[in-house]
Amino acid sequence: MTDVAVTIRPTQPTDAPQLLQVMKKIGSETDFLIMDEHGLSLTEEQLAMQLGAFLESKNNLSLVALAGEKIIGMASVLAEDNPRVAHIGEVGISILKEYWGMGLGAAMMEEIIWWAENSDVIRRLELTVQARNKRAIHLYQKFGFIKEGKIQRSFLTRQNEFIDAYLMALLID
Repeated sequence: MTDVAVTIRPTQPTDAPQLLQVMKKIGSETDFLIMDEHGLSLTEEQLAMQLGAFLESKNNLSLVALAGEKIIGMASVLAEDNPRVAHIGEVGISILKEYWGMGLGAAMMEEIIWWAENSDVIRRLELTVQARNKRAIHLYQKFGFIKEGKIQRSFLTRQNEFIDAYLMALLID
């Protein structure tokens, strides 16, 4: 695939219909995610409300990557309201398979880390990644994430095979 001009911006409530369709496609393209071909378990209205709330949140983030008007990926940081754990953001990045290997994951991670460093709340980013997902692990390590632990039988594939995962984290100072 040739170079594609990509825009990364905060997700808007109006992105909900297209985002639901894209997440279904992404879920059907890979076993590396918890999500499957059913995508997100939300209605358009629920997702639109959630995306609107993220725009107002100090410790939650949702981004989309666009090629023109087409959503080709998304990234998020999800955190709790509870003050004892509000500083911990769980990172998720999902990209359509045809756009893998183009640096989009790195670009989205840069945006996430910049946002976290400039937030008043987030002081720890964490994620869970399948041990077999070498490309993702390499990406996370490139940005300073460290493996904190191994979770055995963390994922179950469509073929009923258990997959181990790593808990990785990046401290934000």
